[in-house]
Amino acid sequence: MSSREIAEQFVGARLRAAALRAFPNTIPSTLDDAYATQDWAIGLWPDRLVGWKVGRIAPPWLEQFQEDRLIGPIFEQGVRRVAAAELVEFPAFEGGFAAVEAEFVFRLRANAPPDKATWTVDEAAQLACALHVGIETAGSPLASINDLGPLAVVCDFGNNAGLLLGPEVMDWRQRHFEALTCETLIQDRTVGHGGALSVPGGPLAALAFALQRCAKRGRPLLSGDLVSTGAATGIHPIRSGQHARVRFDGIAELRCRAVPAAALCPTPS
Repeated sequence: MSSREIAEQFVGARLRAAALRAFPNTIPSTLDDAYATQDWAIGLWPDRLVGWKVGRIAPPWLEQFQEDRLIGPIFEQGVRRVAAAELVEFPAFEGGFAAVEAEFVFRLRANAPPDKATWTVDEAAQLACALHVGIETAGSPLASINDLGPLAVVCDFGNNAGLLLGPEVMDWRQRHFEALTCETLIQDRTVGHGGALSVPGGPLAALAFALQRCAKRGRPLLSGDLVSTGAATGIHPIRSGQHARVRFDGIAELRCRAVPAAALCPTPS
């Protein structure tokens, strides 16, 4: 099965809000091949690209690759702006995978130079105009997506299903990242503690990675793009009907509830 055919299977399942029993055919053997599948899927998805999520490649998969992170697209209709303490609903694939992740999210002030292939943390910081708190609503029609590893995750939008974008972190350039801490609760039970420095190298290292990976793919980041920098308290599975809260200490508390995903439109041709 070609990269396009794998992409069609994932996109079709997402549009129908239908679970997949198994990965469509054979998982790609390299990250570049997995990103080629993701590129096909982005082209098939009926929405505008507005940013990227960054996730970790952790042991035992880390030893197989030269990169310790991966990226997936964020689409316009998947972004919800959330006020502190407002309860919002987000779709979860019945029979698939769904999780919530506490995130620190950058918004870019300008286009990345299209010919710039490498980025330092300081250069990445200069391109950012704001830092927000948020929740990534991770999700896939394939329940085993994370168990299959990063190549499978990359193929299916990086296991991303949306972004709940919370308030800005005021004066973030003057703050120490170690002071940006948070706690995630599901059904009022704490499931994870962490903060900005739970992400290896901190949020700016994740932003620099996204800039480099997107440049390598010929997709330089654009002004206004959002970059969700990684799970600050872990990846926390959630089921339809359950609610979650993320307390970003001294900033805001974000609240959400998972509901069954609804079909968006027929499978693309």
